[in-house]
Parts: sequence; structure tokens; C-alpha cells
Amino acid sequence: MKAYRAALLRFADDGSALYDEDGLLVIGPDASGRKVVRAAGAYSALAGNFPGVAVEHLPGRILAPGFIDLHVHFPQTDVIGSPAEGLLPWLENYTFPHESRFADPAYAQGVATVFFDELLRHGVTTALTFATSHPASVNALMEDAQRRGLRLIAGKVLQDRHSPDGVRDETEQSLADSEALIQKWHGTDRLGYAITPRFAPSCSEAQLRGAGELAAKYPDVWIQSHVAENKDEIAWARQLFPASRSYLAVYDDFGLMRERAIYAHCIHFDDEDRSLMRSTGAAAAVSPTSNLFLGSGFFDFAGADRIGFQYGLASDVGGGTSFSPFHTMLAAYYVGREGQTKQGVSLSPQQLWWRHTAGAAQALGLDGVVGNLQPGCEADFIVLNPQAMPLLARKVAHARNLDELLFSLIVLGDDRIVERTVIS
Repeated sequence: MKAYRAALLRFADDGSALYDEDGLLVIGPDASGRKVVRAAGAYSALAGNFPGVAVEHLPGRILAPGFIDLHVHFPQTDVIGSPAEGLLPWLENYTFPHESRFADPAYAQGVATVFFDELLRHGVTTALTFATSHPASVNALMEDAQRRGLRLIAGKVLQDRHSPDGVRDETEQSLADSEALIQKWHGTDRLGYAITPRFAPSCSEAQLRGAGELAAKYPDVWIQSHVAENKDEIAWARQLFPASRSYLAVYDDFGLMRERAIYAHCIHFDDEDRSLMRSTGAAAAVSPTSNLFLGSGFFDFAGADRIGFQYGLASDVGGGTSFSPFHTMLAAYYVGREGQTKQGVSLSPQQLWWRHTAGAAQALGLDGVVGNLQPGCEADFIVLNPQAMPLLARKVAHARNLDELLFSLIVLGDDRIVERTVIS
């Protein structure tokens, strides 16, 4: 076992933050040999319980759970910052041409290395990730994650129509490839597989039906896709699937709405859509930097909370503009203030942080596994240095309570304050 002494941030079951200015985090193996949190709390209360355990003292630092990115595209690492008029032109002009290169395993491996380096530099220790339509892209990503000991969920994109040569796949082969990848990777070490229709307009009915059959056959795998991001995209989906009540209902009609199903964006919803998310146990990945960058719209936090479906925060790189969870949390605050209601909502610092850690874990069905530093959780954590930037150091010195401290970090923080990322 090993212990770390510093300020300690973690979360209670109700999502409220627990903070010890002088805390102790004790890490050690569980019965299966996994490194987990054995104890967490005030140093004065715990120090005597672990005689002989080496303690690393980190004065002035904050230990916090590793962040969870609920929606990110590994092959779009080099697409960040590409200008476009909106979602569909951005896909056509930048994303699809770049993703075609991932048929080459060596190219995919090179980008995977950069992708994970960026995630870890920004304090992200778990991610739900799109690969491309090429099985080689999934293998490259999973191999690198396995080598690093990361918890990763990823999947081969399904897109058998309305897609250009180089990324369009073939219906039956795409489903066979997906099943083979599930059998190869799902449950291996800390890896999980996600059945990944790119979005409904890119998939034939036969491909969506096959994806739903895979989801029924493998109920513990994840599902990920996009929905209701852009009004042009919504109109297109309604034209292609006229029998479905809404864009979201397309996925339900093909058996793709359930727990462990994560849908990115979920902007242009009505209350029936929100109720469908709640009743099926599906969750939304809110991607505010992407939505602002592409002009897609504002996620309705108040509507989601009123109906009561789950959601967490996500970078959506490369439509998103940064790997940084701090940038994502700040953008979510902006979006909440603007909102889809007249008053908007003011998301609290504790809620923002929870939505990117323990709340995101809850959305994934991994509550109590990752995203927190309570006993029994896997020991992925970050060491934050609030003194790393002069202005931030001045600001936190005047923080009167935990909310002011966390909000200072959200507004002014970036990768420079992530001093270390520790993987269990």
C-alpha cells in the first residue's frame, strides 16, 4: 500500500463534494489484486490506521478523481480547430477525409499515442471513444490503452451509407467486424466495447437492426452515437426514418436505447425525448465546446433536470476545441447561463466537477468504479497544483469556501495545473 497526503476532493452519493484541506488517500490492492482506494478522508482521522505505510507528502496540492470524457473522437485529434459553416460541412470537408487514413494500422497507432498523451496530460483517466469504421483503428487504440493500463471504452464506427469512399463500410461485414472486436476486447483488462453507429443518417436500417441485435446479444457492452445535434441533421433523419416519432426514437425503434447507451449532444429535444432517455436509462454526453464551435445550439440543463435523465460532460474532440476538462466545465457554465430558458441556469462548481467525474461514471454504469476517490474505487487520480499559474494562485488564496476554490480552478485552470496523472 501507499498513501498520499494533500488536500483531497471526492464526492458523496448525492453528488455533493467532500473536501479535506489536510487529507489522506490510501491506495492498495483489493482481493482481486486491483489497485483501489482503501481509505480517504482527513489525515488526522486516518493516519494512525496505517502504520508502516509510506506516505508521500504533497503540500499545497489537491488530489482529485481522474476526469471522465463521455464522448471523444480519437481519430479527430488532428481535426481540432478546422473551420466550417456547421456540422455537416465540417464532416464532409475535414473529418471524413482525415478518418480515411486510419485504414493504415501504423497511422492509427501514431495518432493513438498522441491521443492518450493528451488525455493524460489534461487529467482524463477514462474515456468513451469513437474510433473509425476501420477495425485497425480499434485495435491500435485498445492496444495502446492496454499497454498504459487505462480504462477505455471504444468501438468501430458503423456507417454503411451517405458516407464517402474510404470511410463507408459494408453492412454485413461491419456487423461481423463489430462482433469480433467485442469478443477480442470487451472485458479485457480495463477495456470495454461500445457498439457505435456514427449517427442514424449514416446507417441503413439493416445496419441499425444488426447493431440492435448485437446490443441484445451482448447486454453488458456499451452503445454510443450522436443525436439531435444540428437542425439540418435532424431534418435529414426525419426524412430518412419517417416512421419514427423523432430522431432519438430511431435508436429506440432499433433496440439501441438502454442503460450503458450514451448519446452525444441531445440538444434539440422535446419532453417525450427526455422521458425516453429517462425510461430507458440512456444518458447524454454534453459537449459544450463543440456545440459552441459548430453553432449547434445549447443543451437544456433545466429540461434534463426537470424530467430527470442522466448526463455528463464530454470534450467531443475534434468538434470540441480542447481536451481540457476545465475548458469543458467552463463552457458548460456558459451554456447553462445562456440556456434554452429565459432565465438560464447557474450550474454550481460542485455540480460541474461531479458531471465530469463521478456523475459521468454513473452515466456509464460505472458508479463506484471510477470517477471518485471513495473506498473501493479504482485508484485513478490527479495531482493539481493551484500555484502553477500566478493569477490562479492569487485567486485561490482569497477563496472563502469550496465553491469559490473549485470555480477558480474551472475558470482559470488548464493542463498547467495537472501536475501528475496517476493510473491504478
